[in-house]
Amino acid sequence: MRLLLDTHAVLWSTGDTDRIPPGVRVLIEDRRNDVFVSLVSIWEIRIKTAAGKLALDIDLLRTIEDTELGILPITLEHVERTATLLFHHKDPFDRMLIAQALVEGMTLVTADRMIRHYDVPVLWS
Repeated sequence: MRLLLDTHAVLWSTGDTDRIPPGVRVLIEDRRNDVFVSLVSIWEIRIKTAAGKLALDIDLLRTIEDTELGILPITLEHVERTATLLFHHKDPFDRMLIAQALVEGMTLVTADRMIRHYDVPVLWS
């Protein structure tokens, strides 16, 4: 299974794992699954940290490396796919994650119920 973590799932999986349902946590930790963090999530975390909206107790990049999560870059195809999405969700970071999951054939790991409005495989919400 190929999983793409939503930004909150990235933060919770690297720190506050109790916020992730046990069954979802098992799939994230299962080495047979390919688990990715989008560059857009790292960007969102950095923006919120710089704006004082989020405090991190960890070295995010080192933690991602230590947990062996893959980094999914943003491609032109991902950007183009966002233009075809309906506007059920206006958050540009979430729209990019949806587009990336669709283009890459991934399951999006998220607690965000708004993402259910899209035809994207979702785990958890």
